[in-house]
Amino acid sequence: MNGGWERKLLSPWLTIRVQLGLAAVFIVAAVAKIADPPGFAHEISNYKLIGPAAVNPLALWLPWLEFILGICFLLGVYRRTAGRIAAILLIVFISALSINLARGRPVDCGCFGTSHAPRSEAERLADMKLAILRDVFFLAMVGQLLMARKDDRK
Repeated sequence: MNGGWERKLLSPWLTIRVQLGLAAVFIVAAVAKIADPPGFAHEISNYKLIGPAAVNPLALWLPWLEFILGICFLLGVYRRTAGRIAAILLIVFISALSINLARGRPVDCGCFGTSHAPRSEAERLADMKLAILRDVFFLAMVGQLLMARKDDRK
């Protein structure tokens, strides 16, 4: 990579903005899910990737994990650990959406709460593609944060 570009991509100016952006994303996503556990459980169930016994526990603890990650990014504490966990979550989210997209099975993402607006199958499949692209972008943001914070051992 060109030294000038690398310096810009890993600059503290960009890193703090990425960190705050990730904080906002994870906190907003978490609050919407925390406010509606049954709705989020329904969204998880629609993916048909985990057993029914795991749906409710996942719907209860996943939003709180996202909220804690958002707070860590916001406060700048445990950034590397939060970044690693966020990367794992984003890979899982991308995989879950991709599996259902490959199956041709439209599901509402559930990423920022439940959706109550009726949409066609084609609209939901298009939304899934956009959600995957969005999550890949968020994963790149996490990558930037982790690369820029190599000196941070937390």
